[in-house]
Amino acid sequence: MKIVFATNNQHKLEEIRHILGSSIEVLSLSDIGCHTDIPENGLTLEANALEKARYVFDHYHLSCFADDTGLEVDALGGAPGIYSARYAAMEGKGKAVLSHDSEANMARLLRELGENNNRRARFRTVIALIIKRDDHTDSGEEHLFEGIVDGEITRQRSGSEGFGYDPIFRPDGYDQTFAQLGPDIKDRISHRARATQKLAHFLLSSQ
Repeated sequence: MKIVFATNNQHKLEEIRHILGSSIEVLSLSDIGCHTDIPENGLTLEANALEKARYVFDHYHLSCFADDTGLEVDALGGAPGIYSARYAAMEGKGKAVLSHDSEANMARLLRELGENNNRRARFRTVIALIIKRDDHTDSGEEHLFEGIVDGEITRQRSGSEGFGYDPIFRPDGYDQTFAQLGPDIKDRISHRARATQKLAHFLLSSQ
């Protein structure tokens, strides 16, 4: 089975392909010739994931899925949330910071938390899937899958694996960050893993 993942993020692609295994061939946006910076104008993870998936489906008429992930920190009122990837870029201080600058994003988060002892946080991923059921129509079935992992924000970076906020997020039940645990463990317990496992179960059971 082939399906398009609406991303060109190599970290996400490798993670998703590792989780889904060889039973499902995952194509990237570049694999289908899509080089558009697909907008994300939604106010929720669900809305952003659907927006990306609908863009691919409407323009390429292929079964596809898209995800959006947010880190929600209790002491910051759920921030950075949908703005996780561009958290530092939104701060507007000093020199311009590009979106997806993980080091800058972590630096802002740690600075804003300061010495606050409430470090509770969660990663949440929403996957929007659009399946083309009939080759003779351009309509598709939409489905949503959610994955959540609870944990806490550490006071300093630890580990070199993973990406994003992984060096400062320690999941419940472990004494190491995602960046220390490595891909084998992370791909079993992470927010994206849990959402992807639901996606995989749906795709394999509906073939």
